[in-house]
Amino acid sequence: MTLQSLTMIRHGESASNAAAALLAGTDAEEFGDGTRDPDVPLTDLGRRQATAVGAWLAGQSDREWTVLCSPYRRARETASLALEFIGPAAVRSDERLRDRDIGTLQGLTDLGWRRRYPGEQARRERLGRFYYRPPGGESWTDVALRLRTLLPELDGHVLIFAHDIVVVMTRYIIEGLDEQAILAIERNQIRNGSISRWARTGAGLTRVDYNATAHLDRLDGRVL
Repeated sequence: MTLQSLTMIRHGESASNAAAALLAGTDAEEFGDGTRDPDVPLTDLGRRQATAVGAWLAGQSDREWTVLCSPYRRARETASLALEFIGPAAVRSDERLRDRDIGTLQGLTDLGWRRRYPGEQARRERLGRFYYRPPGGESWTDVALRLRTLLPELDGHVLIFAHDIVVVMTRYIIEGLDEQAILAIERNQIRNGSISRWARTGAGLTRVDYNATAHLDRLDGRVL
């Protein structure tokens, strides 16, 4: 059996997403409350986004999903809330779907890491965002490498709950893009609770939706 379709959901708004947005443009150097990144929960808005995803799933044709999820709490909570709408489903946690590790820069605003690690700004500018690896962290290409081991294992109709960089780099791999193309695409950030889909047409996968948020239109609050 081969991969027939791939549907990817970015988790709903997390506490870190909300804290970072609140402090954007201020003089703050840190955001969040020190919670370990894998343990960051959804906000109330994030939970509403997850239920909106569930309502969308309930409206899809009846199919047998293979469900995979990042082990991070915000993804697991999104999956749990969304899957309530389609009945019991076995969910396989896979660490290859985890968020990008940004090492010592975790929890810092852009201003914070520029002030505390001034040499890193020059290094990122020299290497570019695609290849830059923060101290103790991962580059975009590191995320791609782990996804390249996962994607060939998938078959049937697959539903994945994960993170923005995972969705971006999945598109990079499936569509055979280069650095410049994916950087241009990534300028439009993958939204919390958004849906991206690919379906098999002939020998390959064709993009159906990317970063779709129409199912979130009735929600109050930000769609980050």
